[in-house]
Amino acid sequence: MSTPLNYRHLYYFWVVAKEGGIARAAARLDMAVQTVSAQVRLLEQSLGYSLFKPAGRGIALTEAGVAAMAHADQIFQLGEQLTAAVRDAATGGGMRLAVGISDGLPKLVVRHLLQPALQDPRVRLLCHEDEFDRLLADLALHKLDAVLSDHPAPPNPNLRLYGHKLGEATMAWYAPAELARKCKRAFPDCLNELPVLLPTQHAAVRARLDQWFERHQLRPRIAGEFEDSALLAAFGRSGMGAFPASRWSHEELLQDKRVRLLGETPEVQEHFHLISAERRIHHPLVQQLVEAARN
Repeated sequence: MSTPLNYRHLYYFWVVAKEGGIARAAARLDMAVQTVSAQVRLLEQSLGYSLFKPAGRGIALTEAGVAAMAHADQIFQLGEQLTAAVRDAATGGGMRLAVGISDGLPKLVVRHLLQPALQDPRVRLLCHEDEFDRLLADLALHKLDAVLSDHPAPPNPNLRLYGHKLGEATMAWYAPAELARKCKRAFPDCLNELPVLLPTQHAAVRARLDQWFERHQLRPRIAGEFEDSALLAAFGRSGMGAFPASRWSHEELLQDKRVRLLGETPEVQEHFHLISAERRIHHPLVQQLVEAARN
């Protein structure tokens, strides 16, 4: 009679394979490296085969490890879906959609991007904001159904991620009305007269904005840089300086009488991506978002 499979050992193996190393998996699991390593060795002993082999300074899956990983993926994908299905059935709730929001993504456009999946009032939306890399790790472990970001999916054979472009939006510049009235020059030269607020370099659009400054020979005084786009807009609205924002945010921004449109920059675009992980059973709401983007 064969020894029953220890699913906890299998889970630790799965996380190590997803993270690409024992140290990274231990940090992800908040466990000691020795503990994770021991759990993986126990799984190898129970199966009778080595699952990892040395590869440079790291490790790689053996042929047996590749086969184990394929089955572990299916097991834990279905396990995550089982938990959600039982909870929804017990509470009488509708379908759950867990989305990771990259901290570099403008929050004013998140609702626009997710709108196609929210037509059914029974949909229960869970939004989690974090750094891009941490969200991808949660997506790979099926803690999230999808990730929204201004960055495309990075190539990573361990994570098996799929990127879907949801669209793009041109950028425009806004300023507090009081500052805008003091400008003597037309847009975009007026930006040399104003304090300017910008996203930090972690936002994909920052490089495009810097290139746009160079093309127009602009040397604005940068009064602040923000990782959070909503915080950037809040400081801009309060009077700190001129700021860029997606045209998808135009109507919402101009509802604030303290804000005025300075001008548009159609050559600078912000790109939006939905990233999903390989699943045995595809989430219908994620598919709906992808289909809406295609159409």
